[in-house]
Amino acid sequence: MALNWFKKKKDKQEDATRTEQKPDNVPEALNAEDDPRDEVLEQNNGNASENIENKMTAPPGTAEQNPNPDAPEKSGGFYKRLKSGLSKTRKLLSTDINDLFAGNRKIDDELLEELEELLITSDIGVQTTQDLIESISKKSSKISGPEELKAMLKEKILELLSPELPTAREITDKPHVIMVIGVNGVGKTTTIGKLASRAASSGKKVILVAADTFRAAAIEQLDIWSQKAGVDIIKHKENSDPAAVSYDGIEAAVARDADMVLVDTAGRIHTKVNLMEELKKIKRTISKKLPGAPHEVLLILDATTGQNALSQVKQFNDAIDVTGIALTKLDGTAKGGIVVSICSTLEIPLKYIGVGEKIEDLQEFDPIEFVDALL
Repeated sequence: MALNWFKKKKDKQEDATRTEQKPDNVPEALNAEDDPRDEVLEQNNGNASENIENKMTAPPGTAEQNPNPDAPEKSGGFYKRLKSGLSKTRKLLSTDINDLFAGNRKIDDELLEELEELLITSDIGVQTTQDLIESISKKSSKISGPEELKAMLKEKILELLSPELPTAREITDKPHVIMVIGVNGVGKTTTIGKLASRAASSGKKVILVAADTFRAAAIEQLDIWSQKAGVDIIKHKENSDPAAVSYDGIEAAVARDADMVLVDTAGRIHTKVNLMEELKKIKRTISKKLPGAPHEVLLILDATTGQNALSQVKQFNDAIDVTGIALTKLDGTAKGGIVVSICSTLEIPLKYIGVGEKIEDLQEFDPIEFVDALL
């Protein structure tokens, strides 16, 4: 069925492509290992990240920081912002599902094919969409209108968002070391700052390690976040050996009896072998200084990259064994279906989602809350 949809989609776009040329510098170039434009894109992504993060890093003591990010803001304000961020996808699904039943139509192959198109264009992914369509078709006799279909979709999506993954062990390590990875421009440094603020506000002693020594302004940005969160930072000069910085950071954390260490890392294009080797070296160095560490490898993904985010997961996980994912920028420009795709196709837990610039806009992922905001 998906092949039919792609064929129709191609036919519809043929006329448009004669008059409208697609620029050749789109983000898909990130997946081309030997594309000569990679270096230019990498530099642009880094600059974009700097611009975005500079806007988000206000001086210490500003009103942006919430002293207690686990307060009612999570159930009230955060949910509202999540719902607002998913409004684009919710409108696409809800409105168009209503339209599917115009004229008292019944569930048939044609309607299911149209539903399949809606789900794929919401970034849910082909395989996940096909699984959903198959489940719905088996119970089509129970569906008489859009509300029944939405209810069934919510039920099936919630099942996909709550896969049976190994139970996370209780954090007993001290210091608990989290190595944070991801390509440039995904909001990695900002996410580290938010996690540090959350931990510090709960009374934990946190140390940030500025092991991204190559991207311009990365150390300065992390330094600003350390001041904002009121936590220590270990840093060297620009272009220093990232592994050496990481070693010193763990050494300082042990000496200062820190509870948590967040290690920032470089984020050059994920298809570059030298980046993966560098990350492996950092991981080995951390483990050598503190056996068993890093206790978590957190991969930051940008929700606006859609299905390309899945290829990033594969590249990083193959190289360094990712233990958790944080999905940023679910604030209106992204299609929320990517969350469903990540949870249903990967055996890596989605731990955090971000819907904005404020510290409290990063929260632990709640599948029930997400589905309620999506449909």
